[in-house]
Amino acid sequence: MATRLPSAPPILPGLAYIRPLGSGGFADVFLYEQDMPRRDVAVKVLPSDVRDPDLRRMFNAEADVLAHLSAHPSIVTVYQAGISADGRPYIVMEFCPGSLAQRYRLERIPVPEVLAIGVKMASALEAAHRAGLVHRDVKPSNILVTTFGAPVLADFGISSSLARATADEVLAMSIPWSAPEVIAEDTAGTVASEVWSLGATVYSLLAGHSPFERRDRAQNTKEQLRRRIAKASYTEIARADVPASLQRVLARAMSRDPRQRHASALQFAEALRDVQAELGISPSALEVASSEWAAPASPVDFGDTELRGPARSRIERTERRKHAPGAGVAGLARDEDTDLTGAAGSRPVLPWVFGAAIGAVVVAGGILTALFATGVL
Repeated sequence: MATRLPSAPPILPGLAYIRPLGSGGFADVFLYEQDMPRRDVAVKVLPSDVRDPDLRRMFNAEADVLAHLSAHPSIVTVYQAGISADGRPYIVMEFCPGSLAQRYRLERIPVPEVLAIGVKMASALEAAHRAGLVHRDVKPSNILVTTFGAPVLADFGISSSLARATADEVLAMSIPWSAPEVIAEDTAGTVASEVWSLGATVYSLLAGHSPFERRDRAQNTKEQLRRRIAKASYTEIARADVPASLQRVLARAMSRDPRQRHASALQFAEALRDVQAELGISPSALEVASSEWAAPASPVDFGDTELRGPARSRIERTERRKHAPGAGVAGLARDEDTDLTGAAGSRPVLPWVFGAAIGAVVVAGGILTALFATGVL
């Protein structure tokens, strides 16, 4: 896929642009400062306005599903979504300063920490599956780290479900963590393929590389990785501190036959918790809503093609705001909702104008009265 230049950051009401955070095949992410309440936020935005009804439908479904899931402690929190003044859909979410994109390649992550991350991510996927969503892009770089150091799962489909791309283009971004049946284009994603991807992600965090990656970069072309994944022969992680029980859990999760894998993300989480107990580690909590008390969520309308959410119909001209508090993009972002409806030549007369006119009449009347009293008039 050809490299795309980042789009210009949109002007959004109540948000002041700071800097770019990243750019993908179908969306850009920018850092903004929210004015009220004051905090940093990440804004994910499409690079151009969306005129295709199918893309609008997928965006609406994505935003609605995120609204269902963002209360989960291991899923990135979403604050709002809308349409920018130039017609681009955007989502505002919590700013996470870190991710696992490169950490596993640079350092040896302790086994207890990886197990805890695995349980949390499995809980997040279980919540997504119960909401009817298949993530389809589980990998280390989509595990972000919050300002409190907690891992959260992010990128629930804007880059995959909002793209009218071929299977090759979508899979090219995440081939090392895609299941054999996805690589073969037999399916776009299932619960079983998600289990495989999460198993491959946990494997990567422990091994320091993706499961089918060779040390020689020349041997890791897209086609070579496809062939190795299609065979799906599990190679044990070369770490003495990785117990045999954990190797077995990962080997099952990454089985070539989807029927041989764990039946759900929850079952995979429970298997990791068993390893934690074996190692004398307190098992991580399963973050799954209980059906006894969880209120049923309203169904997501996957056929909705309307552009929904707050939308700005115009952007104030810069020269009309040059004397307003706050300069540049930050000032416009915070103040653009000010209603300047008075057109030139038709502005309403201000109260002080009436006051001045009345005062002049009173003064003139007083002068005339004095002149009559003195006989001048």
